[in-house]
Amino acid sequence: MSLFKGLKSIEGLRFRIVDAKGQVVGRLASQIARVLMGKDKPTFSPWKDDGDVVVVVNAQDVEFTGRKWDRKVYRWHTGYPGGLKQRTAKEQHERKPGEVLRAAVMGMLPKNNLRRSMARKLRIYAGPEHDYQNVDGLDVVNFEMPPRKLREKGSVLVLPPGFEPFNPHAYWKRYGHRLGKTTDAAEQQQQQ
Repeated sequence: MSLFKGLKSIEGLRFRIVDAKGQVVGRLASQIARVLMGKDKPTFSPWKDDGDVVVVVNAQDVEFTGRKWDRKVYRWHTGYPGGLKQRTAKEQHERKPGEVLRAAVMGMLPKNNLRRSMARKLRIYAGPEHDYQNVDGLDVVNFEMPPRKLREKGSVLVLPPGFEPFNPHAYWKRYGHRLGKTTDAAEQQQQQ
């Protein structure tokens, strides 16, 4: 397979390396689509294909939130009568690890004539190895995902020292279950 198959010219293109390990599919796909369209560049024009090449590694380690591995279904039709086929996200990921991410990115690209040329710039590898590591003359840049706050399930909301809610009754009524307190306990604490 040629490294530059489907690309008219690699002049001026950056090759963005994205590590998909532990990333949520939808969030990652939206960032990849943004780079493929060129929206992160000051020269963005919707009628030009100015996006960079995106090389995704560790696509086998992407994640879904909630129960989407079992409940999300990919459907397609073979063209024959009764030819509707479907697979869950888990089955699709086991067969082709990159197809789940590719389908998400394709859904976020514009539905016009530039879509195919933008999709050609997406290279997905299941593991950590890719073909663009040791090629001379390429502008290879690691792409950092924007930071995201993660809250562990069942974690307790820690209040800063000296924090005094403006309306304690409403505050404990709303957030007391996270702190393991009821409104009665909050009222007793307020009276003391």
